[in-house]
Amino acid sequence: MQFFRYTLIAAGVLALAACNKSNDQAAGQPADAGELVVKIGSANPLTGPFAHWGRDSDNGVKLAAEEANAEGLTLDGKKARFEVVSEDDQADPKVATQVAQRFVDAGVAGVIGHLTSGASIPASRLYSDAGIPMVAASVTSPKFTQQGYSNTFRIIANDTQQGEALAKFALSTLKAKKIAVIDDRTTYGQGLADDFARSVEAAGGKVVKREYTTNSSTDFMAILTSIKGEQPDLVFYGGMDAQAGPMVKQMAKVGLKAAFMGADGINTAEFIKLAGKDGENAYASSAGAPKAQMPGFASFNDKFKAKFNAEIQAYAPYTYDATRVLIDSMKRAGSADPKQYLPELAKTKLEGVTGPIEFNPGGDIKNGTVALYQLKAGKWETVGAPTGKTDASAAK
Repeated sequence: MQFFRYTLIAAGVLALAACNKSNDQAAGQPADAGELVVKIGSANPLTGPFAHWGRDSDNGVKLAAEEANAEGLTLDGKKARFEVVSEDDQADPKVATQVAQRFVDAGVAGVIGHLTSGASIPASRLYSDAGIPMVAASVTSPKFTQQGYSNTFRIIANDTQQGEALAKFALSTLKAKKIAVIDDRTTYGQGLADDFARSVEAAGGKVVKREYTTNSSTDFMAILTSIKGEQPDLVFYGGMDAQAGPMVKQMAKVGLKAAFMGADGINTAEFIKLAGKDGENAYASSAGAPKAQMPGFASFNDKFKAKFNAEIQAYAPYTYDATRVLIDSMKRAGSADPKQYLPELAKTKLEGVTGPIEFNPGGDIKNGTVALYQLKAGKWETVGAPTGKTDASAAK
């Protein structure tokens, strides 16, 4: 019996030691005497209607981490190995905070994401409290960086800039006089629609109808029938491609003959597939330069296709750059400790695949660009020169 007790005690000690070793590794401690495992959190919707966006973004993070591992970097006196921890936040604010807590508990060194504004804003509080840097590659709500957290950054333009550019195009180029606005009630969709409507009215345009839906709806017939009575020249939708595609099909069904416009949420191959021929001549924006004008896109595109056997949906170049920004900051600090590399992150000056990356004091990218597109013959084509090359802080 005494031997049995000693055996149990020994087993417990070994189990506790193993647990502590596991926790140390999760926190970025050496996996062995010569290696430092640096965990990077990648948060995206990997299931559900936005999974095509999420997988695309997650792949951008993985590609950047793989390339960094090939460099053989040394951080904190150890050879560093970057490990991407991918989590599915389902584009849901409540799930996003759960994901954020798991990242905090795992001791990730930094986070790329979340994909949507609605998920990123509540999650960012947890990262701020834990002192974990967060670099967003697709979050466009101005509120994200207006919270005053010193650890949050974004590498694209915001929705205020997109709303202004789209409104100017609608009024000046399309000559739309009566505009209907629909949004999906999400942080992204409603905020974008508000910015667009505000910019339209400030420029002398008229919003004749304002309607609402959700980011899970598929039936818009009642809304569109109501809008039809106002005879608008243009319908603007603040939301994502999963709703925008069916929406333009139903516009055709009710005989609503108006131009259709959205922002970066519909500027995807998925919208083209969902909308079919009814999507022809739709307009959209992107919170960044056109792919053809991104200095490193051609090379990145080749690498991405070779690695994942997939076409880029939208934000993979941005998540790739966001990950490079994170790792470059660690490299300059010589450390994966957030307290050590966060000051370097704020001082970033990097030539990325998407263009030059530098942050203003609020964490927004300097000289954010907005590009405009029209869907022609099943392809998104740029319309005019990119606009909005101003410091994002000026648009707040």
